[in-house]
Amino acid sequence: MSVLLVEREGGIATLTINRPETRNAINLELRRLLTDTLREIETDKAVRCVILRGAGEHFMSGGDVKSFLEYAEQPPEVRRRTFLQRIHDLHPIMMVMRRMPQPVIGSIRGAVAGAGMSIALNCDLLVAAQDAFFTLAYVHIGASPDGSATYYLPRVVGAKKAMEIALLGDRYDAATALDLGLVNWVVPTEQLEAETRRIAGRIAAGPSRAHAGVKRLLGMSLNNGLAEQLQAEAETFADVATSDDWVEGVRAFNEKRKPRFSGN
Repeated sequence: MSVLLVEREGGIATLTINRPETRNAINLELRRLLTDTLREIETDKAVRCVILRGAGEHFMSGGDVKSFLEYAEQPPEVRRRTFLQRIHDLHPIMMVMRRMPQPVIGSIRGAVAGAGMSIALNCDLLVAAQDAFFTLAYVHIGASPDGSATYYLPRVVGAKKAMEIALLGDRYDAATALDLGLVNWVVPTEQLEAETRRIAGRIAAGPSRAHAGVKRLLGMSLNNGLAEQLQAEAETFADVATSDDWVEGVRAFNEKRKPRFSGN
């Protein structure tokens, strides 16, 4: 069976990381398959929202640390060359997740550790079950974070808290993650799938080009100055105003009815 399961229904693509026997640890096969699938979805206008989840009781436990052991006896230069390549193989996942116009919702339960936390931080929205727990964990194997964790974490929780999370490698429950702003919602574990699909359904029924504009603008804001951001906002609004959904939205507002967006 594939390490990545893909289901498309009602404008929603659900990607399920399918290595439950390893708590969905990411290996080379999963990295490449997830990258290829995200790239395919990126240009599929029929997909208006993406759900990313893990099979079984966990989202993702991080890298496949058991596979690291084979390099423990290798010379330092071999280890450096090997892990430089392995980590670079992870980067396209993050780049496509941020670039793709569709909002990505992480549906989180159980372990969100190491690279799993990096991938979760790249999701646009996170719905967490009450049994979810988060840990950057790298220091526990004598490593430093990768996969964009050090880019997003200070922007989400602040510099001092990010330093604490990375240096100590402590574990945070779902309620604490919500307080820190790491997740958007915490729900009872048995309601996770239904609540995730409810939110995804709202997005899939919305104005896709406007959603893509929101995602792009907020991503740009992390690095833009004010003048650059104002210009980007103006250009994005003008572009979105050429869409059928903009016309429908304006008409519906003035006719005092609910809009019926087509995604065009």
